[in-house]
Order: sequence, then structure tokens, then C-alpha cells
Amino acid sequence: MSAPIRIGIVGCGNIADNHVAAYRAADGAEVVAVCDVDRARAQAFADQRGIPSATGSVAELLVLDLDAISVCTPHPTHEEVVVAAAQAGVHVLCEKPISTSAAAAERMIEATAAAGVTFGVVFQRRFWPGAQRLHRAIVDGTLGTPMLGHCRVLLHRGKEYYDSAPWRGTWDADGGGVLMTQAIHYIDLLQWFMGEPVEVYGRAGSFTLADSIEVEDTAAAVITFASGAIATLSATVAATPNLGSELTITGSTGATISIGEYPEGSDADVEIWAVPGDEQAVSTLASGGFRPDKSVAEVNASLQHLHRRQIEDFVAAIREGREPAVTGAQALRSLQIVEAVYVSARSGEPVRLAHRGEARIFTHLPVPSEVSA
Repeated sequence: MSAPIRIGIVGCGNIADNHVAAYRAADGAEVVAVCDVDRARAQAFADQRGIPSATGSVAELLVLDLDAISVCTPHPTHEEVVVAAAQAGVHVLCEKPISTSAAAAERMIEATAAAGVTFGVVFQRRFWPGAQRLHRAIVDGTLGTPMLGHCRVLLHRGKEYYDSAPWRGTWDADGGGVLMTQAIHYIDLLQWFMGEPVEVYGRAGSFTLADSIEVEDTAAAVITFASGAIATLSATVAATPNLGSELTITGSTGATISIGEYPEGSDADVEIWAVPGDEQAVSTLASGGFRPDKSVAEVNASLQHLHRRQIEDFVAAIREGREPAVTGAQALRSLQIVEAVYVSARSGEPVRLAHRGEARIFTHLPVPSEVSA
């Protein structure tokens, strides 16, 4: 392609502005149309940003000679939009989560693969400097094979956040609570570092927001990966103040690396680099003190430069005929973990995930019931 890649934006909510700004900053992309079920909203969005066309349906959008679309609609609508784009031969970048069910996500992956279109999912925190550095330490062997992980997400979303939009905090429209809407970013990073998840044992509940939402405000899980490695996950939107997130990975070399995001929306960098012979430690929380909670709009705005990096990669992937940084298949893994926590929380039993047969690196100790007296 030598001409600019023609982009359409589906959904004119809060996050759509990040996509418009990122495409405009990317080399060789042009936002030419937007779409929203509220046609007047789409037209106002387009007029305010100088975008040539606005439509009230995806069908109308897809006949405008587009090369790619960004899907910025509510979670349960992702499948319908992505499949329609694939059938029209249009490349797709979809906001997280890929969907609200693994079965829907698999259909999306199959449709885009059958159509031969590029399919990416937005997990922009993979472009954090700290996340990139930690991943390189895994790839180059500094960490060895990851064997133990910890993911801690201590965010704040008050009653006013859920009251501001009636669909928030509902199973039908959100698909879940803290795990599906906020923590999935960090779950994506955890599985990017640790590998394919194969078993999840989880608990979830609503402790402070039960009168405002149907879904969980707090959850925890133990996750086992195909290598035999294990990780813990804890997440809440009931922390006051908001304390951001932290991911820590210990590898088979004995090295431990930790990255932290505080306040929420800031670039996470390395807080602990405990590589034998090369030890460094800092604390953004201790050095910066407690800061007022950011609004969701402020968090989204502060992530715009990360959207830009991921969208630049998506545009380049289309031009180069390669996979984008985060594929649909990769995004499915984080959704499988979330879905498994919900199933496990309801059943009280661990949930086994599909295992593709990779050789295990670590061996499991027997559980107590298997140990002879």
C-alpha cells in the first residue's frame, strides 16, 4: 500500500478519541469515517474532529471503501462488528476485552482468519517501558523460564462511576466486573510473561459495591500455566485511594523483576530488578506519595501515547502482511482466565483450560491426598 490506509471508527464513546488521535499520528493512516448506533452522536463526533463521514450502522460504514476499522463499542457487540468487517474484507483492531465469552472470541478469530484480514486487540499496556523490558528479560534468558508470578490490581471505581452509565456493572452489557473491565489489561501482561494458562482456581465477590453493581468488585485466583509455572492474581475496584497495579515475575535463574503502575494511567517501569549481580530497586509509590484518584477520562487520556504505539504497530502490520503485536488468539487467553475465574467462583472447583500439548518444564508436587501415609 502506498496510499493512506483508510480507517473507520465504530463507536463514538470515550475511548474513540484515543484511536482517532493515534491514527492521525501514525504514518500512512487516515480516519475517514465514524459510526455509532446514535447517528446524531456520530455526526457530532465527526463534525467536531473534521472526519468526512458519519453513519448510524456498521453496514453503512463498511461500504465506504475502508481498509480497516477500530471497534470501540460495548463488549458484547464486538463479535458482530468484527465478523461483519471480516466478511467485508476489512482489517480490524478491537478494544479489549476481545469479547465477553471465549466461544464468541473463537468465532471472531476463525472469521478473520478465514477472510485473511489482520485482527488485533488493544492491550496498550504491553507497550509500557517496564513491560517491554521484562519481556525482553524472558526472551533473552535473563529471567530463565518464568516459574512464579504475582499480579496485584488495587483500583478505585466509586458508585458515581457506575451510576454515570446504566450499562456499567451489569453482566449483560459489561460481561463482568473488575476482572473483565479493568484487570484484564494486567491479566494479559501476566499471560504474556508466563505463557499459556491451563488451570484456574478463583474466588470473586462484591463487598463494597453490591448495592450498585451485579458483578464482582473484588476477585482472586491461582493460575497454572502450560510450563507448570504458577501465579496469583488479586484485583479490586474498591481500593481507596487507588493504588494502581504491580506485576512480579520470578524465573528459574532466581531473578525477580517487578513493574509497577502508580498512579493508574502512568507508564509502569521496573521497580525491582533483582538479577543476580545486577540489583536495582525503586518505589514510585514511596517516592511520589499518595495522589488523588484520577477520573476515568484522565486515565484514558494518559494512555493515549500507548494507544499510539499499538496503533502504529497495527498499521505497520497491515502494510507488511504480518501479525500485529497482540493477536486475537493471544487476547483469547486473558479472556479464558477471566471466564475461568467466574466459573470456578461459582462451582468452588478449579477449572481446566484447553491445553495444546506443550511439554511441561516444571513438574508438580503431589497434592496431600496423593501422598501415602
